[in-house]
Amino acid sequence: MVKPPPPDDDDAALFRDAIGDVRRLDDIPLPPRKAPPKPRARMAEQDERDARSEFQRGLDARELHAAGDVLSHRRDVVPPRVFQRLKRGQFSAQDELDLHGATALQAEGLLRHFLAEAHQHDHGCVRIIHGKGTRSDAGAPVIKNVVDRILRQRSDVLAFHSAPPAQGGTGAVLVLLARS
Repeated sequence: MVKPPPPDDDDAALFRDAIGDVRRLDDIPLPPRKAPPKPRARMAEQDERDARSEFQRGLDARELHAAGDVLSHRRDVVPPRVFQRLKRGQFSAQDELDLHGATALQAEGLLRHFLAEAHQHDHGCVRIIHGKGTRSDAGAPVIKNVVDRILRQRSDVLAFHSAPPAQGGTGAVLVLLARS
């Protein structure tokens, strides 16, 4: 049986007649894609590099404290007798921060936050445990030197001294803070 020719005005019918029967092709699987790269914490890596370079500038600018060195600093407004009491550990530490295991960048942030909170709570004396740094890869105790540098820079720190042996010795420091 022959189909009668479609009318000339039906383009769709003319197209279907010219093509004939059609069948659906099987879906072809897509070629394998390369996995996207894993995200990197580029900003954190940059912060860590900046912190290391800042610490290195600090190393170059001044002498570093060794593991057994005593940290000590007193502003002129602190009477020598008060400083002697601090050295002997006769002030009660009202709060404590332990920086063991922190990187230099983490220690700096933790210390700044801790001192701000101590100031808000009107603490007069705090203890910061930085460790002696005997296992430091840098050749000098990194955290101990970061603590020393930051405490010397802060205007709210009146004095600090390494703790007496019973309170941590050269692995901790007692800090006398200005009251608000």
